[in-house]
Amino acid sequence: MPRKLIEELEDLEEQAIESAPYLASDERGSNYRESIDLVQKELAVPTNTNVAEISKPIKLDQQNVKPWVHFVAGGLGGMTGAIATCPFDLIKTRLQSDEYRTIYKSKATTTLPRSNFKLINLSVNAGVHFKETLGIIGKIYQQEGFRSLFKGLGPNLVGVIPARSINFFTYGTTKELYTRIYGNGKESPLIHFMAAATAGWATATATNPIWLIKTRLQLDKFGNSRKYTNSWDCTKKVVRSEGILSLYKGLSASYLGSVEGILQWLLYEQFKKVISQRSSQKFGAEENTRSNKIKEWCQRSGGAGLAKFVASIITYPHEVVRTRLRQAPMENGKLKYSGLIQSFKVIIKEEGFASMYSGLTPHLMRTVPNSIIMFGTWELFIKLLS
Repeated sequence: MPRKLIEELEDLEEQAIESAPYLASDERGSNYRESIDLVQKELAVPTNTNVAEISKPIKLDQQNVKPWVHFVAGGLGGMTGAIATCPFDLIKTRLQSDEYRTIYKSKATTTLPRSNFKLINLSVNAGVHFKETLGIIGKIYQQEGFRSLFKGLGPNLVGVIPARSINFFTYGTTKELYTRIYGNGKESPLIHFMAAATAGWATATATNPIWLIKTRLQLDKFGNSRKYTNSWDCTKKVVRSEGILSLYKGLSASYLGSVEGILQWLLYEQFKKVISQRSSQKFGAEENTRSNKIKEWCQRSGGAGLAKFVASIITYPHEVVRTRLRQAPMENGKLKYSGLIQSFKVIIKEEGFASMYSGLTPHLMRTVPNSIIMFGTWELFIKLLS
């Protein structure tokens, strides 16, 4: 064999030995890349995603929750909150009504000494309203009995359970839909706004007749002057005397009231984002123990209550107008309140702007803990059912 050929073969052998590790590395890299591609395909991860990001732990709120879970969890949360806070809802409705305003007239601005500091006046008045609210609960208990504190709870639950189910279901479903269509897979305040608006309008339209019946029952006087015996009797009499469309009285105010729900959802999502970021920075993925998760859940529930408090303060006047429209009082043979704008004008002209916040104290005493209970229960059942 020629010496030159032998040298070439030896040279090729050396090159093969040197390149063997790289060939194996390429094979392993190819297999690794194929496995990563498979994971990305299964998890629907974009192909341009950093490989290191795939190994990060996935949080529950980032997963797609099934729509029926939102529906069931929302209904259970709404039911729990409604039962716990029903007496405050009764008082709020009565204070919003012009029939009961004279009976439960507040002394906060008439008998108290005035201060030059507005903050002091507000604090003193808030304390008086709180005391009077508890006093009204005592009066109702003494005069009408314990069961009267839960008057309207039946139609309230009949309204709350589907209302909260529809609201949470619509919000969760449309948020996911809008995020996919308009947000390129990323949530934003605009996405939250659109989802909250859709949920608010759908809920108001579906449940307005139930809330009208609940309002009429809560305003029904005790004793011989009582008009309605139960929810079904109230529904029949309203439809017979006022027509089926009367079940949608106050719907325009309810649509206006959906602004409150929109604000609450927007604030809640922002609070939840801040709480999650602080929790991640403080504990990280590995150190986030069960006790820390419970603390975070309590913080999110508290954030829901704070969001409701702010939203209620801003949008409360619509509650008074809606109650008056559903109450449907007569004056000179005609309806006293015939529309949204007309109701605002009449109430402010006859009773002053402060009357637009009648019943605010029991409303806050009901809605803030109600939101804490409702959103906390909703999140809890989402984790249990997911």
